Amino acid sequence: MRVYNFSAGPATMPLEVLERAQSELTDWRGSGMSVMEMSHRSKEFVSIAAEAEARMRSLLAVPDDYEVLFLQGGATGQFAAIPLNLTAPGASAAYVNTGAWSKKAISEAKKYVDVRVIADEKDSSYSTVPAEGTLEVPGDAAYLHYTLNETIGGVEFPYVPAADVPVVTDASSTILSRPLDVSRFGVVYAGAQKNLGPSGLVVVIVRKDLLGQARTEVPSALDWTAMAESDSMLNTPPTLAWYLVGLVLEWVEQQGGLPAMAERNKAKADLLYGAIDASGFYSNPVVPHARSWMNVPFLVPDAALEKPFVAQAEVAGLSGLAGHRSVGGMRASIYNAMPLEGVQALVDFMTDFEKQNG
Repeated sequence: MRVYNFSAGPATMPLEVLERAQSELTDWRGSGMSVMEMSHRSKEFVSIAAEAEARMRSLLAVPDDYEVLFLQGGATGQFAAIPLNLTAPGASAAYVNTGAWSKKAISEAKKYVDVRVIADEKDSSYSTVPAEGTLEVPGDAAYLHYTLNETIGGVEFPYVPAADVPVVTDASSTILSRPLDVSRFGVVYAGAQKNLGPSGLVVVIVRKDLLGQARTEVPSALDWTAMAESDSMLNTPPTLAWYLVGLVLEWVEQQGGLPAMAERNKAKADLLYGAIDASGFYSNPVVPHARSWMNVPFLVPDAALEKPFVAQAEVAGLSGLAGHRSVGGMRASIYNAMPLEGVQALVDFMTDFEKQNG
């Protein structure tokens, strides 16, 4: 029996996609072989790759002056790739710190660029984002980097920061969950294992005028220009993950595209936050205007109840609800593939648990 999987990533995938992949696993569309077996240079896989890119461009309305790259190394690999592709030695870049993944991006970038943290939500215990219009980006910064959604803390930017330099965002938890105006960014990057597909792949959408600036020491696998020139196949790509991302993109199209996904996702988030806020038992630590649609952390009055909550939820078919080890509590990740019925099942369980332990 399949459970409702609330894991933050690798995360739940649409059942229709898994069943489609299962049906094609040993023989992809009459090719006589699995996608896992075919050459990435074959006409079959080249068509899979091209179809996935075309769907990504269509769904996100990616302008023609942007490259869409399908790379390895996850979003974490891009923490280094960004300064290595966008700056010369001795340059500076502006970063916003809103939580765990911002910190990781900052730590990695410091190896290659003078990082200027222009806003740090430490004083709020990383429960919010800077107010719109308050970020002061130095004019000599090569770019502004921010994490659109902090997966661990459940904090999300409700706006795109304004800047006179290229804006770079980690959109791993948010991509495909609603429309996104790509034209406002220099670079959008996202690990696949949340809304796009399985782990092992990262999508990088980069404005073409930012290419050609990579340092000579950048590893080839992280060189956006080299990857763009080779259609993301400078080396053997993660072919199975790329194929599955393509199936997920097709599924999103079938659901009505990003406007439909936004409507569904807002309904799920409203249902769960509404249940938390109406309760005297559960609480959410994030300032309401900065709450994530995708990752919902919540607490119980006594930390001793956390393990029983998670264990009993597992028995009830609700998996992956333990909070990140760095913060504790509980967390429900409600990405695109989580149906409203799954969130309702969680709310019902939370109600029963409160009655038993309140």
